[in-house]
Amino acid sequence: MTLGCPKNRVDSEVMLGTLKQRGYSLVQDPAAAEVIVVNTCAFIGPAKQESVDSILEMAELKKTGACSTLVVTGCLSQRYGAELAKEMPEVDHFLGTSAYAQIGDLLAAEASPRQVIPDPDYIHNAQTPRENSMPSYTAYLKISEGCDNACAFCIIPTLRGGQRSRTIEDVVSEARKLADSGVQELNLVAQDLTAYGHDLPGRPKLHDLLRELVKVDVKWIRLHYAYPRVFTDELIELMATEKKIARYLDMPLQHASDKLLLSMKRGRDSKFLKELLTKLRARVPGLVMRTSMIVGLPGETEEDFELLKEFVKEQRFERLGVFQYSDEEGTAAYDYADKVPKQTIERRWREVMAIQKRINREQNKKLVGQRIEVLVEGPSEESEHLLVGRHEGQAPEIDGQVYINDGLAYPGEFVTLEITEAHDYDLVGKVVERPNPKDRVLKPRESFPLPVAAAPRQAS
Repeated sequence: MTLGCPKNRVDSEVMLGTLKQRGYSLVQDPAAAEVIVVNTCAFIGPAKQESVDSILEMAELKKTGACSTLVVTGCLSQRYGAELAKEMPEVDHFLGTSAYAQIGDLLAAEASPRQVIPDPDYIHNAQTPRENSMPSYTAYLKISEGCDNACAFCIIPTLRGGQRSRTIEDVVSEARKLADSGVQELNLVAQDLTAYGHDLPGRPKLHDLLRELVKVDVKWIRLHYAYPRVFTDELIELMATEKKIARYLDMPLQHASDKLLLSMKRGRDSKFLKELLTKLRARVPGLVMRTSMIVGLPGETEEDFELLKEFVKEQRFERLGVFQYSDEEGTAAYDYADKVPKQTIERRWREVMAIQKRINREQNKKLVGQRIEVLVEGPSEESEHLLVGRHEGQAPEIDGQVYINDGLAYPGEFVTLEITEAHDYDLVGKVVERPNPKDRVLKPRESFPLPVAAAPRQAS
């Protein structure tokens, strides 16, 4: 069970690969599993509570299921390992954020330590076993681990350690393995994507890595968690000219008030952010921008909040996530005065989300009648008569989808749709062009012997 961010998912995939190499087999039903691993998140309060609830839920299967060994890994173990060991006797092992690759040795040993929580200093490489848990056509590619920033609200550097970049050669090697397995979409992730390489000999930059990655046989390379502090012109130019780099950028901005940006320790003011956004929009036509904001940081006044709302209205981001500030012990903001009441934080969150919802609806309506390329993902969970897919501006798991209500397509196939309906976050369209089935070459990990058809109907 994996909780939290895609970077955590990659860690889980390394554990899956490590255990598969040891002869373990994966079962989908937790009740049938002899070993259960819960990979936890501890970024904010609600994530910690979800992790604890999930551990307790899985612990019940030691009584009612086949489970004989329960392992808890990830950020919650790293942060509260000793306390959890006292409170949760039903858990057999706790592994920290740098110990996940040791899980095979841990389970194989006759007498294993209950807690393995070293200082966070590990990152996997292309030779580390890994089992992609995403659909065969998409995968996350972690290019670095840890973070050297000191954002006032964030506990991640404490839990994950300092910046540790993988070499260009190593990242490209893993990318080629993923492409050979059928992956067509690489989603680059890190704690701070644009800080890539500053800790390596020669100090390569993200654009240096991308120049090599675009030589790999994939369709889309998507950039996640690209901090705005250092965003080079070379990177912008590469995004504008290289077709394989998706016209999509996930850039956490967090606020628009200079006072709040300073207290957050973000390193840049609102003037810098606006100028960077203007440059990106001008030089990368059709760019889809995703960002995240925080409401309720201690000291945030109504005046600060109004600046944030005006910024969101002005920039009209295509994708926006808003976090309610969580007071986390061990962060600089935990000691700040002028805490914002929870009710005020929730109200501010609702106001920003309402603004963004209107922006989303207006932007989606402009796509009706247009033809766009879509990666087909398969039958919809909502209706067997609908297919779902994503266009270049929709990342897996976090963004909206395109519902296909008329046409024929394979999962993992790129087809052209005409958009017929627009909703707040999702689109609806019909297939107007798809590859000739005779020309289609199945790659090794694909197992879709039959196409899936969407019956013509209205989407709800």
